[in-house]
Amino acid sequence: MSGYILAAAAIILVCLLLSKLSGRMGVPTLALFILLGMLVGSDGLLKIHFDDFIVSGNICTIALIFIIFYGGFGTNWNHARHVAVKATLLSSLGVVLTAVLTGGFCHYVLGIGMLESILVGAIISSTDAASVFSILRSKKLSLKYGTSSLLEVESGSNDPFSYMMTVIVLSAMKGNFDGANLLLMIVQQVFLGVAFGAAAGLLSAKMLSRFRMSAEGFDTIFVFGVTLITYAGADYTGGNGYLSVYILGIILGNQPIQNKKNLVHFFDGVTGLMQILVFFLLGLLSFPSQLPQIFFPALCIALFLTFIARPLAIFLLLSPFRCPVKQQLLVSWAGLRGAASIVFAIMATVDSAHMHNDIFHITFLIVLFSIFTQGSLIPFMANKLDMIDLNSNVMKTFNDYSDEIQLQFIQISIFKDHPWADMQIKDMNIIPDLLIVMILRDGERIIPNGNTRIMPGDMVIITAMSANTDSTFLLTEMKIDGDSEWIDQSLEEINLGKECLIIAIKRKDAIVIPRGKTSIRKDDVLITCKALL
Repeated sequence: MSGYILAAAAIILVCLLLSKLSGRMGVPTLALFILLGMLVGSDGLLKIHFDDFIVSGNICTIALIFIIFYGGFGTNWNHARHVAVKATLLSSLGVVLTAVLTGGFCHYVLGIGMLESILVGAIISSTDAASVFSILRSKKLSLKYGTSSLLEVESGSNDPFSYMMTVIVLSAMKGNFDGANLLLMIVQQVFLGVAFGAAAGLLSAKMLSRFRMSAEGFDTIFVFGVTLITYAGADYTGGNGYLSVYILGIILGNQPIQNKKNLVHFFDGVTGLMQILVFFLLGLLSFPSQLPQIFFPALCIALFLTFIARPLAIFLLLSPFRCPVKQQLLVSWAGLRGAASIVFAIMATVDSAHMHNDIFHITFLIVLFSIFTQGSLIPFMANKLDMIDLNSNVMKTFNDYSDEIQLQFIQISIFKDHPWADMQIKDMNIIPDLLIVMILRDGERIIPNGNTRIMPGDMVIITAMSANTDSTFLLTEMKIDGDSEWIDQSLEEINLGKECLIIAIKRKDAIVIPRGKTSIRKDDVLITCKALL
């Protein structure tokens, strides 16, 4: 067991190192994860034999749940709603058109069976939300005409429709195709998926806003659990689990819940880990020795998908909205294939439907082609098409962006000898950037004005602009033991150096804000602040 844990930890750490180096190497991060999997796989240097597609499929399904949830949770609906109609068309009809066009090419040009051709088209018809998000964030690509939001919503919401098409085609390949059943399946998938997602989203958002968790971080665990329950509930009843978690993400991500920014960052990390799992498993499951025999058809499909099928679907759906040609060209190019295609290819491989072609390795090469070409060249294409908006901030389209004024509230106890005691606020010498916003007096809340008098025993609430000091200061605690030479010394007598400051003292159950004359006592805990270089 320890050996497996050690191997998994080593792989994750190596992937993180590769992601750090990818920018300098000029190679897409996800491609490096795939190559690492190939390196340790059956045909690689380490010769680790792993071909359990069932286990891999289960792992990748869980990974895709969180990738799709994050696609919704990280999208700012205030910006996305203006392109919602166009994005919905692209993620639904766009998926169908892309799958049918690609399937037709596979059948009539490459000679693959009709249903198997449509299956290939269905598997690779969706775009990868996590990859699109990553490129827009890392390159700070703010695109004109609301294109950033359009790509985010499309890539985040088209996986459920690709999944639905894959399930339908697999059912048809097993002889379970019936017009009435097909219509019932589509209605059931969409209706139950939307119903479960909306119900879970509204209920959990209400719980998060009304109830305070007993410990820091429990809200993250709560959302994590709700995501899994929502998928499982929808899937168990015949609904589209992926659609349900996307809607759950949209609702939760756009509600005024506590710690939302921290939640976005947490699921950003979770999504990164899930991507590592999916793309590493793709490389691990592959057999490079089998790639030459399917290289030509896979390359033809990738080229047709990139330069004909997706652009044709995009132009058919966006032209009625009078979208600029350069916008449609960029949207066409930004259709990256990724995690969802891998998961659906594994799902098709383990399905009982009989196939004559190596669907998994065909998808493998298409994803690799998409990552290396489209992913690498999106910034270049955006620049060449003059689609970069220099006057906008792409981070505003994500839910972890904060454009509001950040305020910090602190409270001060007014004791008898306090300098403010018995003074009116207008007569007090207060720093200009501070404001007294409330006074707590004998259980009463007082909203003050200049004539309000501060009384001994008052609790004064002050506000000021908060600072983002996460990467600027280091806070540490120092316990004063019985043999410390600092006991009974005042702070002005202690030399901590120019780079360190004692900002608070924990004394039993109280917090003391120190001054130069404050003496240190046994069992005090000094909280020090040190500037980072």
